[in-house]
Amino acid sequence: MTDIINDEFNEEEAIIVELTDEEGNTTEFEYLDTIGYDGDEYVVLIENVEDADGVIVLKIESVDDENESYVGVDDDELVQKIYEIFKEAHADEYDFTD
Repeated sequence: MTDIINDEFNEEEAIIVELTDEEGNTTEFEYLDTIGYDGDEYVVLIENVEDADGVIVLKIESVDDENESYVGVDDDELVQKIYEIFKEAHADEYDFTD
């Protein structure tokens, strides 16, 4: 993503999500929002480190009634569209810069 979120996150309210990749590496992310678009849902996350400089967008896929998985989105235009929706919804909460 070309945009950066410049804001301090309130750690008391942060929802932390641990994701594990195919190689077994676990990374912590802060959950920012879930965006519905074109019949699908996408999660917007930012890595849970002090100098994180961009968000990631992952598609939510249901595994069963109680579990879901997050899948990378290869379509850059779709990711940008989801990110624009996120920015509009959270314009008062974060400072977005290019």
